[in-house]
Amino acid sequence: MRNQIDLLATVTVLGVLEQAYFVLQVIYARRKYKISPPKTTGHPEFERIFRAQVNCSEYFPIFISLLWVAGIFLHQGVAAACGLLYLYTRFKYFQGYIVAAQGRLGPLYASAWLLWLLLGLAAVGLLAHFLLSPSSAWMAALARPLQPLGAW
Repeated sequence: MRNQIDLLATVTVLGVLEQAYFVLQVIYARRKYKISPPKTTGHPEFERIFRAQVNCSEYFPIFISLLWVAGIFLHQGVAAACGLLYLYTRFKYFQGYIVAAQGRLGPLYASAWLLWLLLGLAAVGLLAHFLLSPSSAWMAALARPLQPLGAW
Protein backbone atom coordinates (compact mmCIF):
# COMPACT_ATOMS: atom_id res chain seq x y z
CA MET A 1 0.00 0.00 0.00
CA ARG A 2 2.76 2.46 0.89
CA ASN A 3 4.37 2.25 -2.54
CA GLN A 4 1.01 3.25 -4.04
CA ILE A 5 0.93 6.57 -2.18
CA ASP A 6 4.57 7.35 -1.40
CA LEU A 7 4.87 10.10 -4.02
CA LEU A 8 1.64 11.74 -2.89
CA ALA A 9 2.79 11.63 0.73
CA THR A 10 6.15 13.14 -0.21
CA VAL A 11 4.54 16.03 -2.11
CA THR A 12 2.16 16.57 0.81
CA VAL A 13 5.02 16.85 3.31
CA LEU A 14 6.88 19.20 0.97
CA GLY A 15 3.74 21.31 0.72
CA VAL A 16 3.42 21.47 4.51
CA LEU A 17 7.08 22.50 4.77
CA GLU A 18 6.49 25.20 2.16
CA GLN A 19 3.52 26.51 4.16
CA ALA A 20 5.69 26.55 7.30
CA TYR A 21 8.33 28.54 5.41
CA PHE A 22 5.71 31.10 4.37
CA VAL A 23 4.49 31.43 7.97
CA LEU A 24 8.06 31.94 9.19
CA GLN A 25 8.51 34.73 6.66
CA VAL A 26 5.49 36.51 8.16
CA ILE A 27 6.93 36.06 11.66
CA TYR A 28 10.29 37.50 10.55
CA ALA A 29 8.55 40.43 8.83
CA ARG A 30 6.50 41.13 11.97
CA ARG A 31 9.71 41.34 13.99
CA LYS A 32 11.53 43.39 11.36
CA TYR A 33 8.77 45.98 11.05
CA LYS A 34 7.58 45.73 14.68
CA ILE A 35 4.02 44.73 13.81
CA SER A 36 2.43 42.73 16.61
CA PRO A 37 -0.47 40.34 16.05
CA PRO A 38 -3.36 40.70 15.44
CA LYS A 39 -2.44 43.73 13.29
CA THR A 40 -2.21 42.92 9.60
CA THR A 41 -1.30 46.35 8.27
CA GLY A 42 1.82 48.43 8.46
CA HIS A 43 4.90 48.58 6.28
CA PRO A 44 4.10 47.79 2.61
CA GLU A 45 6.66 44.96 2.50
CA PHE A 46 5.08 43.34 5.54
CA GLU A 47 1.63 43.63 3.98
CA ARG A 48 2.84 41.92 0.77
CA ILE A 49 4.49 39.10 2.72
CA PHE A 50 1.38 38.68 4.86
CA ARG A 51 -0.97 38.66 1.84
CA ALA A 52 1.24 36.20 -0.04
CA GLN A 53 1.20 33.81 2.91
CA VAL A 54 -2.55 34.10 3.40
CA ASN A 55 -3.23 33.61 -0.31
CA CYS A 56 -1.06 30.49 -0.41
CA SER A 57 -2.68 29.02 2.68
CA GLU A 58 -6.17 29.65 1.28
CA TYR A 59 -5.47 27.45 -1.74
CA PHE A 60 -3.57 24.72 0.14
CA PRO A 61 -6.62 22.58 1.14
CA ILE A 62 -7.88 22.64 -2.45
CA PHE A 63 -4.45 21.62 -3.71
CA ILE A 64 -4.04 18.75 -1.22
CA SER A 65 -7.53 17.41 -1.91
CA LEU A 66 -7.07 17.42 -5.68
CA LEU A 67 -3.55 15.98 -5.40
CA TRP A 68 -4.75 12.95 -3.46
CA VAL A 69 -7.90 12.31 -5.48
CA ALA A 70 -6.02 12.57 -8.79
CA GLY A 71 -3.19 10.42 -7.43
CA ILE A 72 -5.38 7.67 -6.03
CA PHE A 73 -7.98 7.48 -8.76
CA LEU A 74 -5.91 8.26 -11.86
CA HIS A 75 -2.12 8.11 -11.56
CA GLN A 76 0.12 8.80 -8.59
CA GLY A 77 3.15 9.83 -10.66
CA VAL A 78 1.28 12.32 -12.84
CA ALA A 79 -0.47 13.85 -9.83
CA ALA A 80 2.81 14.09 -7.89
CA ALA A 81 4.55 15.76 -10.84
CA CYS A 82 1.72 18.29 -11.09
CA GLY A 83 1.95 18.75 -7.34
CA LEU A 84 5.66 19.51 -7.44
CA LEU A 85 5.10 22.02 -10.23
CA TYR A 86 2.30 23.60 -8.21
CA LEU A 87 4.53 23.96 -5.15
CA TYR A 88 7.25 25.52 -7.31
CA THR A 89 4.81 28.03 -8.82
CA ARG A 90 3.48 28.95 -5.37
CA PHE A 91 7.04 29.52 -4.17
CA LYS A 92 7.69 31.78 -7.18
CA TYR A 93 4.37 33.50 -6.46
CA PHE A 94 5.46 34.17 -2.89
CA GLN A 95 8.84 35.50 -3.99
CA GLY A 96 7.30 37.69 -6.66
CA TYR A 97 4.68 39.11 -4.33
CA ILE A 98 7.31 40.13 -1.78
CA VAL A 99 9.11 42.26 -4.38
CA ALA A 100 5.99 43.81 -5.94
CA ALA A 101 2.31 42.94 -6.15
CA GLN A 102 2.58 42.69 -9.95
CA GLY A 103 5.36 40.11 -9.57
CA ARG A 104 2.84 37.52 -8.45
CA LEU A 105 0.76 37.40 -11.62
CA GLY A 106 2.76 34.98 -13.81
CA PRO A 107 3.16 32.35 -11.08
CA LEU A 108 -0.44 32.93 -9.97
CA TYR A 109 -1.74 32.05 -13.43
CA ALA A 110 0.57 29.03 -13.65
CA SER A 111 -0.53 27.71 -10.25
CA ALA A 112 -4.21 28.24 -11.16
CA TRP A 113 -3.68 26.33 -14.40
CA LEU A 114 -2.10 23.47 -12.43
CA LEU A 115 -5.05 23.36 -10.03
CA TRP A 116 -7.42 23.13 -13.00
CA LEU A 117 -5.26 20.35 -14.42
CA LEU A 118 -5.38 18.46 -11.12
CA LEU A 119 -9.14 18.96 -11.02
CA GLY A 120 -9.42 17.51 -14.52
CA LEU A 121 -7.22 14.54 -13.62
CA ALA A 122 -9.24 13.91 -10.46
CA ALA A 123 -12.53 14.11 -12.37
CA VAL A 124 -11.32 11.72 -15.08
CA GLY A 125 -10.04 9.32 -12.43
CA LEU A 126 -13.31 9.36 -10.52
CA LEU A 127 -15.39 8.98 -13.67
CA ALA A 128 -13.29 6.04 -14.78
CA HIS A 129 -13.60 4.49 -11.34
CA PHE A 130 -17.37 4.75 -11.25
CA LEU A 131 -18.15 4.08 -14.89
CA LEU A 132 -15.60 1.42 -15.73
CA SER A 133 -15.62 -0.63 -12.55
CA PRO A 134 -18.33 -3.31 -12.76
CA SER A 135 -17.99 -4.07 -9.06
CA SER A 136 -18.80 -0.50 -8.03
CA ALA A 137 -21.25 -0.28 -5.16
CA TRP A 138 -23.38 2.32 -6.91
CA MET A 139 -23.67 0.15 -10.03
CA ALA A 140 -24.84 -2.74 -7.86
CA ALA A 141 -27.33 -0.48 -6.09
CA LEU A 142 -28.73 0.66 -9.44
CA ALA A 143 -28.93 -2.89 -10.76
CA ARG A 144 -30.63 -4.29 -7.66
CA PRO A 145 -34.16 -2.98 -8.50
CA LEU A 146 -33.78 -4.32 -12.03
CA GLN A 147 -32.92 -7.88 -10.95
CA PRO A 148 -36.57 -9.05 -10.81
CA LEU A 149 -36.91 -8.02 -14.44
CA GLY A 150 -34.09 -10.40 -15.34
CA ALA A 151 -36.19 -13.33 -14.11
CA TRP A 152 -38.75 -12.73 -16.86
